[in-house]
Amino acid sequence: MIEFAEAILGGDDARLARSRAAIVAAMGTAALVDAAGIAGLFNAIDRVADATGAPLEDAKAADTASLRDAIGIDSFNATRARLE
Repeated sequence: MIEFAEAILGGDDARLARSRAAIVAAMGTAALVDAAGIAGLFNAIDRVADATGAPLEDAKAADTASLRDAIGIDSFNATRARLE
């Protein structure tokens, strides 16, 4: 399951396929469906937290500083305040 979770977050399609096959071989198709559903739910929960304004953890803030600057996401709050 850990390999599957890590493969979901990576960009290696072959690794993801191997991890899926390993789950099916060890636990069956239903386990793969459940694992994929749980992974999708965690993705959704994270998006809900982001959308509600849950604070960004310090480590994530540091890791994403250049990306946030490049796409201008840090200015969203100021822009919203001006529009309101």
